[in-house]
Amino acid sequence: MSPELRKKIILKTLNEQGILSTQEVMKECGVSEITIRRDLIELESRGLLIRTHGGAVTSKVGDQLFTYDLKINQNRQNKEEICKIAARFIENNDIIFIDCGTTLSYLTKQINKFESLIVITNSLPIVSELINFSNIKVILIGGEVTSERKAIYGPVAGNNIRQYHANKAFIGVDGVSLQNGLSSFDEKEAAITLKMAENSDKVFLLCDSSKIEKNSFVKFAPFSIIDYLITDKDLDRNYLEKYKKAGIDIVIE
Repeated sequence: MSPELRKKIILKTLNEQGILSTQEVMKECGVSEITIRRDLIELESRGLLIRTHGGAVTSKVGDQLFTYDLKINQNRQNKEEICKIAARFIENNDIIFIDCGTTLSYLTKQINKFESLIVITNSLPIVSELINFSNIKVILIGGEVTSERKAIYGPVAGNNIRQYHANKAFIGVDGVSLQNGLSSFDEKEAAITLKMAENSDKVFLLCDSSKIEKNSFVKFAPFSIIDYLITDKDLDRNYLEKYKKAGIDIVIE
């Protein structure tokens, strides 16, 4: 079992139970106690859990990895500003993919003013926001509904996306870094995001600065799949310079 999968199991167990024992994870993952301890130490260093004698308990940050309702208000002002910038790249009659992340959900407030758009999404909150606007044709990707993330994933969703081609895709991630590119906490989310990018002429990554130079579990794409990285003014200036030197078209304001 890969280290990424072990850590995902640890965090999912904590999300469901609030507590876990080292012995429990050893048994499920089929690895030694020292291996699990190393995993717990790494996850604790990232603020995703709190180690205890013989195991770990959940942390607020760890909880927020899973739940849309908890994540939606994190860094809200920055997310809104990012979406205002992103909307400047949209034109009347565009066909656009919108990914399911909480940052992307704020894009709905910016696009209802256009005379005509086609929006293809796997996000239930985005559909709910746009369904009442006659100027916007909404296409909901079919597949498996995940209640915690309020989105649709799975093989059916991936095949459904292949049937469409968009002018632009607006996607999100759980982390980006120069070394590892784009990463996600969940394989199913990553697969959908990648399919949207692959089936678009232009790709815009909307990512608040808290995710810059952070790595999540699933590395799913290099920076070369995106055309623009849109982030917020809180981005560390050292990161800004490094990304520009790497040839990444980064937009802040």
